[in-house]
This record gives sequence, C-alpha cells and structure tokens, in this order.
Amino acid sequence: MDGLLEVDVLIYPDGVRLARPEDIREWELETATKLALPSARLFVALYPYNPAAMSPNRETAAEELPFVPGQIIKVFGDKDSDGFYHGESGGLRGDVPSNMVAEVPVEDEDMKAVLMQQGFLLVDHTGASFTPEDLSETSSVPDDVVVQRMVAIFEYNPWESSPNMDTEAELGFRSGDIIYVFGDMDQDGFYYGDLHGRRGLVPSNFLQPLPWN
Repeated sequence: MDGLLEVDVLIYPDGVRLARPEDIREWELETATKLALPSARLFVALYPYNPAAMSPNRETAAEELPFVPGQIIKVFGDKDSDGFYHGESGGLRGDVPSNMVAEVPVEDEDMKAVLMQQGFLLVDHTGASFTPEDLSETSSVPDDVVVQRMVAIFEYNPWESSPNMDTEAELGFRSGDIIYVFGDMDQDGFYYGDLHGRRGLVPSNFLQPLPWN
C-alpha cells in the first residue's frame, strides 16, 4: 500500500526502538555463529584424573580439566593429535584425555541437558571396565551372539516401573551401571543382559550404547 514504510525494530522489556544498520549486522553475525557451532557431545569419566600429578604434558597441565569417575563432561570437536578433547564440566573448561573417558551417545538435546544438569553417572569405583571375557566367568556366551556394552541413563526398578507381570525375569539397575546385552531387542523392547553376573531382561529405552575401550 502507498504511504507505508517497512522498518526493522528491536524489542526490549522497557520499549521498542528502530534498529540501526550496525544492530542488524551484529544480529546476523551472532545468528551465523550459532548456526556454525557443532553440537557438543557428552562423555563420562571412567577414571579419576588430576592433571598436576597425572598429565603426560607437565608444561600444559594447567590447561587440562580435572575430573572424577562418573563425571559428565561436555566435549567440543574432535580429539587433537595428542589424544585430548576440549571439554567443559562443573563450570570449568580444559583439555580432556580421550583414554580416560567414554562417549555417552545421546542425540536428543533435551536428554543432554538433563544429563548435564545431573552432572554425574554412577560408575564402577575401581575404574574397571568389563569385557566379553569377564562375562564368560559367570556362564558361557555362544560365539554367534553379539554382545553390546551399554550404560543405564536412568534408574530402573522392575517392581515399580515394569509393564510386565513377570518382574522376576527383569534386572533392576541404577543410572550409570554398565550392562552387557546379548543379541537383539525382543518385540516388547527388552534386551537380555548381564550386570555384574546377574542376568535378566532390561528395557532398551533406559540404555545407551557405549564403545568398547
């Protein structure tokens, strides 16, 4: 329509004002920067790490991030040539040795926020990681069965949360427990798994895969 003028405005809690060209350029730059940032990944510390005492790079130990087992660490980008990630946890930023942590492969941003707010996952306090050989100590695993290593992202009590009548066939576990599952998920969404020698059904939506170390 004739007589109308299109303008850009900035809205503040206390009023509205016309946007200057420099305001628009700043907004465009900020938006482009946010879009270019890769999504952060979450890792969990498997062992305690004190850079001052344990770092292989004494000159740069002050730039590394200390942590304890079970601590959730937000990681940015890939590891460098020395095998370190750059991460953030507990309000601190620093380099993180990749051989002391394991990725928690969570894609959902809301779930990432929940885990970061939680801050910790429970892990084996000895820092030990289990292997298929450990599982064979309780009973044999057929060679043709695929074994997957998973971490519990929620606590599960079959007697309170199970949709099934036969809760005795299921495993209870805590957030952060490492569970080894055998074969494929069944039609009800359950795996058959092992937790420290105890075996039973585990709900797949309470677990996330972990890489073998």
